[in-house]
Amino acid sequence: MNYHIKDKALKGLGKKRILWADNNMPVLRQIRKKFTKEKPLKGIKISACLHVTTETANLMRTLKEGGAEVSLCASNPLSTQDDVAAALISDYDVPVFAIKGENNTTYYKHINQVLDIKPNITMDDGADLISTIHSKRKILLKSILGGTEETTTGVVRLRSMATRGVLGYPVIAVNDSHTKYLFDNRYGTGQSSIDGILRATNTLIAGKNFVVCGYGWCGRGIALRARGMGANVIVTEVEPIKAIEAQMDGFRVMKANEAFKIADIIITATGDINVIDKHHFELMKDGVILANSGHFDVEINKKALTKLAIEHYEARPLVEAYRFKNGKQIYLLAEGRLVNLSCAEGHPPEVMDMSFANQSLAAEYIVKEGKELDKKVYKLPQEIDDRIAKMKLDSLGVEIDKLTKEQENYLKAWEFGT
Repeated sequence: MNYHIKDKALKGLGKKRILWADNNMPVLRQIRKKFTKEKPLKGIKISACLHVTTETANLMRTLKEGGAEVSLCASNPLSTQDDVAAALISDYDVPVFAIKGENNTTYYKHINQVLDIKPNITMDDGADLISTIHSKRKILLKSILGGTEETTTGVVRLRSMATRGVLGYPVIAVNDSHTKYLFDNRYGTGQSSIDGILRATNTLIAGKNFVVCGYGWCGRGIALRARGMGANVIVTEVEPIKAIEAQMDGFRVMKANEAFKIADIIITATGDINVIDKHHFELMKDGVILANSGHFDVEINKKALTKLAIEHYEARPLVEAYRFKNGKQIYLLAEGRLVNLSCAEGHPPEVMDMSFANQSLAAEYIVKEGKELDKKVYKLPQEIDDRIAKMKLDSLGVEIDKLTKEQENYLKAWEFGT
């Protein structure tokens, strides 16, 4: 087996943690049981560029049980759990190309290595696989049925490609499934981002001015959890409707220039570039902590920060201090990369259970329907989304009501009035 990881000797711990996560992923286990029996992915090659975590390991196990040949690389240089990579190779025969802390050259080398199997399906978290195929390996397009995309940032990239008419195959926007973004983005990102900040800094959240840049589903989750820990939460936004929502949800809404002056902690979750820019650093007070929870490391202008500082050094693991001429220091977490995966373990398995159920069933859907789909970005059918939600409720022992026939007919009718 061809692979590139840090150390196979880490496999023992990795397997234990994979099985721990599996215990908390009942929906994915149920799908794996079904896949083992039916083999819906038999003969299909899947190249995956995802965060190499315990939860992802269980997705790889599920796809293999469905009959697929899989190959996995990291979707972020700092998110790989090296013990998980070792266990996937040693215990589950999954080729992995991922090392925590890999440089940009190695990152793209790994992407190309997972593409060497000539995939029929791609699985992306950020669309780097698809981008690489379309820019440098177009010959692979002829064998690809379709792909999936896990994150908001990736879906934005792919919709741009589709609009311009350059997308070479259909892609399922797994991120747009209700059982993904309403839970993974909100509760997963909310908890894991706070977890990453705490692990990196050991700072107290209560009483701090905690600024959240962006009030999408990820930003909402972060704001919710920060408030729950006693922070004074401030939201910055550029979209009026989201700003009104944040205001009515009980958060202070301010312009960035004002919010950053009083901030103790600032976290970005917008998916856009230079949300924290040169002039913002000059406004900030001494000791402010900066973190990012957007997919790419572009939301905090690191080049500008480096130029403004007279020195920078590692204050703690994954915490870099930037000292200014006046003695002020700004602390940047995880090089501005995803704080929840770089400084912590990412989303809890209970929420990734639904996200990876979407990935698994999206792969099955592509095998069945991919040849009939246009080269566009699609949502997973609502029926599949609802099925995942029902499976999750069942796993929690929660029962809900059903509409009566009379109620169904009433909702379909137009004749009834006041």
